[in-house]
Amino acid sequence: MNFIVVRKPTSRPTFGSPDREAIAVTITGIIIILSCTRTGRPEMTDPMEHSLIVSPELEVISLSLGTIVSWTHSKQKLNNVTEFIFWSLSQNTEVEEVCFMVFSFFYMVILLGNFLIMLTVCHRNLFKMPMYFFLNFLSFADICYSSVTAPKMITDLLAENKTISYEGCMLQLFRVHFFGDTKIFILAVMAYDHYVAICKPLHYLSIMDQETCDKLLLGTWLDSFIHSIIQVALVFQFHFWGPREIDHYFCDAHPVLKLTCTDTYLVSVLVTANSRTIPLGSFIILLISYTVILVSPWKQSVKGILKALSTCGTHIAVAIIFFSPCTFMYMRPDTTFSEDKMVAVFYTIIMPMLNPLIYTLRNAEVKNARKKLWSRKVFWEANSK
Repeated sequence: MNFIVVRKPTSRPTFGSPDREAIAVTITGIIIILSCTRTGRPEMTDPMEHSLIVSPELEVISLSLGTIVSWTHSKQKLNNVTEFIFWSLSQNTEVEEVCFMVFSFFYMVILLGNFLIMLTVCHRNLFKMPMYFFLNFLSFADICYSSVTAPKMITDLLAENKTISYEGCMLQLFRVHFFGDTKIFILAVMAYDHYVAICKPLHYLSIMDQETCDKLLLGTWLDSFIHSIIQVALVFQFHFWGPREIDHYFCDAHPVLKLTCTDTYLVSVLVTANSRTIPLGSFIILLISYTVILVSPWKQSVKGILKALSTCGTHIAVAIIFFSPCTFMYMRPDTTFSEDKMVAVFYTIIMPMLNPLIYTLRNAEVKNARKKLWSRKVFWEANSK
């Protein structure tokens, strides 16, 4: 903002009476103060552009009105904050080095374990079986979900500047919710698949045919996309003017909303409600499916119940392990705790690592397919020598 005081000859006509001059100076001052208070300091332009003559006999205040207008409009559209800074998991260098090695190992297990399940399903042509059809895409979602946060977190553990751009933060927010919701929906669909297989075995092939499986899978992607777009839209509408340090290791809705300079109570309520809808609805489906399975009339015997638990035990274990931290994070009021980062580590890294281990150890079909695949690999290597 530029002001110029210039002496003028007394022969020129005056602006008006002293009262009018005082009023004009007061109004100009108010405009300047409000502009500085609301937007910060603008860039300088031509100081003589749009000169405002307040008192020709005493002085001329030259104010670039075009600068104020363009400055205000640009700040309404753009954010002062172009990047955010993560606090990561710890500020201790030694702890960060240990975490780097541990989580690097975990991430490699996630990739290898889930790729092994996908390779097994594809190699053994198990896509025709609904259970393995959805298990394959659950492993794919696990890889994508952990890859959204784990590589950035691991590299930040040894980086001095733990930053992410504004656009990258919004993209990460979208992908976290998209792949996370996809996992939740697939777990719910797999629960329904178990219900049909156990309670309606004679109609299983007609109910869970390939067309139905494709539609259910498409529905999971579509619902996840809608939920994620809503989350990003609720956060994207705000402007970030000052604080840019996120007390987390990835961009999530509530930690980012804490950085805005406006009241976010209503939007936080909407974000929380939108976040609750997915896990709550899926949890209800899981609860109904397995309750019906366990209390079915022809499953009243202890032997029948044990058989049902043996069939669904793996999926129940995965659902409980995944939904427990999700319930802690997204089913509570709009608050943040110091434990949030540790809980987030569990469902973004630990859980995708445990999934292939649980399904591989508990599922006979996957174990047999893995053994055959491994023995064939050994046979090829022996023949090649």
